[in-house]
Amino acid sequence: MSRPTEAKFGPEIETGNRPLYPTMIERPELRWAFIRKVYAIVTVQLLLTIAVSSVIINVHPIKNFFVSSRAGLGVYIAIVISSFIVLILVRVFHELHPINFLLLMLFTVLLSFSLGLSCAFASGRVILEAVILTAVLVVSLSLYTFWAARRGHDFGFLGPFLFGSLTVLLVYGIIQIFFPLGKIAVMIYGALGVILFSGYIVYDTDNLIKRFTYDEYICASICLYLDIVNLFIFLLTLLGGQGDD
Repeated sequence: MSRPTEAKFGPEIETGNRPLYPTMIERPELRWAFIRKVYAIVTVQLLLTIAVSSVIINVHPIKNFFVSSRAGLGVYIAIVISSFIVLILVRVFHELHPINFLLLMLFTVLLSFSLGLSCAFASGRVILEAVILTAVLVVSLSLYTFWAARRGHDFGFLGPFLFGSLTVLLVYGIIQIFFPLGKIAVMIYGALGVILFSGYIVYDTDNLIKRFTYDEYICASICLYLDIVNLFIFLLTLLGGQGDD
């Protein structure tokens, strides 16, 4: 009969892997495989987003179509609505392969199209700064979360606070649409969004380490992808509000 520690951490002793957090009872190599799969999917999503956004930014007739015609506005609204519908479908069919991947890629393309239109009205300098800052924040916050989890810290308590903050931010954005308060208010909005989605990166990375099941790789990928995209958008808003772009 094996000792309790061998029953609990036997795979780690055999493979040399340490548990990701002190109370971990599953096999670390399985969780690491799940984490690698999620990050691989997110990487493909980000590369697809960069490709689609680059086309929107560099092909000027596309931007002109959406700016100068009512048809363009209608198409843009249809894209936004479709992205929400596809997101719901992804959630519903997240365990049904390969439909889940097809829906995920369709959602990524639709969202990338909207993101590309947002970037089309920003200067190259602002876009580059936002990309660099997004990469630095995502990498540093992710590494910190893995480090903190290994030392027994848990960020599950952030969920209700982040959701409440997101609700306030959405209301603030709606107020900005109907009652613009000027450049300072836009910068405040961008700064609050950066703080909020920095928190979401920590929260969702902690969920990736501890709470998402192996069948929820699509849901985990969507969460991290949306965190990164929204962080970039709010950094773009913050940096764009500092100048005349």
